[in-house]
Amino acid sequence: MNVNAEIICVGTELLLGDIIDTNSAHLSQGLAELGINLFHRETVGDNHDRLVHVLKSAIGENDIVITSGGLGATCDDITKEAVAEAMGLELVLHEPSLRRIEEHYRRRGAVMTENNIKQAYLPQGAIVFDNEYGTAPIIAVQKDGKTVILLPGVPRELIPMFDEKIKPWLKEQFSDSTIVSRNLRLYGIGEAAAEDVLRDLMDSYTNPTIAPYAKTGEVLLRLTARGKNENECNALIDSLQEKVFERVGEFVYGIDVDSLEAELNRVLREKKLTVAFAESCTGGMCAKRVIDVPGASNVIGMSVVTYSKEAKIKLLGINPETVEKHGTISAECAVEMAEGLRSLSGADISVSVTGVAGPDTDEGKAVGTVFVGVASPRGVRVSEFNLARGKREREYIRTLAANAVINEARVEAERL
Repeated sequence: MNVNAEIICVGTELLLGDIIDTNSAHLSQGLAELGINLFHRETVGDNHDRLVHVLKSAIGENDIVITSGGLGATCDDITKEAVAEAMGLELVLHEPSLRRIEEHYRRRGAVMTENNIKQAYLPQGAIVFDNEYGTAPIIAVQKDGKTVILLPGVPRELIPMFDEKIKPWLKEQFSDSTIVSRNLRLYGIGEAAAEDVLRDLMDSYTNPTIAPYAKTGEVLLRLTARGKNENECNALIDSLQEKVFERVGEFVYGIDVDSLEAELNRVLREKKLTVAFAESCTGGMCAKRVIDVPGASNVIGMSVVTYSKEAKIKLLGINPETVEKHGTISAECAVEMAEGLRSLSGADISVSVTGVAGPDTDEGKAVGTVFVGVASPRGVRVSEFNLARGKREREYIRTLAANAVINEARVEAERL
């Protein structure tokens, strides 16, 4: 079954950039998993006539239209009215929805204002999915072979309701195939280089497919297959993944993982190891990213930010002569920072970073020069990175430096 869909996000605040649209990404991924084609996404302000125009066009060109936003009780919530007009339907009071809204306010001990009744007026014949996360009814309207699904704009309502109610309904109604994607995360190779190595595979494979995406300092390769079920899709992806690993396997740090720090956390937990960071130019970014991953308390006990020369000497025990001879931005300093931190923290792996984030040079070192030291039971090693190829901002260089630090910790953990 070849089914096409369009997403329409409603809200002037989205057009003005006051709110970032995260709903479309989630909806797009969900439709892809169902094997439903998505060729277009639209954002429309709170204007009735423009919304009706966009809806009529979308309904005419697609089998499914999903709207996000404009289902509230205020005068600028116009989605239901626009959908009803675009589909030639009347709005009628849906008594069960009205009772649910009234009960919602009773449970809260709040007074329900008159305008909330508006939420219970739905296009005639609408299929109603009880909204367990808010008051606005979530509905599907079907006419002449076309389906329009109306979802709230609040992500904490839209995401769970789409996943729990709408996706299963869409699968039952429209999907006779499954799409599965597998994400390979690569570090140490750029998007252009990865694409060059994989170009013949990208050109020759239509199912499954390979799509490279550039991330900050890394690359994501998405392998996607369409089949009758997940097992068939996974078999197709396995065959292609084997060929991909022959080309770029040395750069793959994880499969279907969210980030370098998530993979580092996984390896550390699996091996029952701990890590600590001594940060200079990254200013705590490395520790924060690792701690942001749930379960981080099992893998990181302490880290320090030693931004000044005095802090490096006092806290980490750096030899003042090392600083005097080589400077704080040096391989020698990074080594002593890592050694001092391991002694201070007792961690299995300690990683240090010192460098020049910019905008100006420092100690005669160019912007983007970064040294990363690693100390573990295997000994001590240091790596130098040049992260300023092209014109890069200070914050971007700091992010790339944090990537390098976290990856070095991951590599060391895998070797232990």
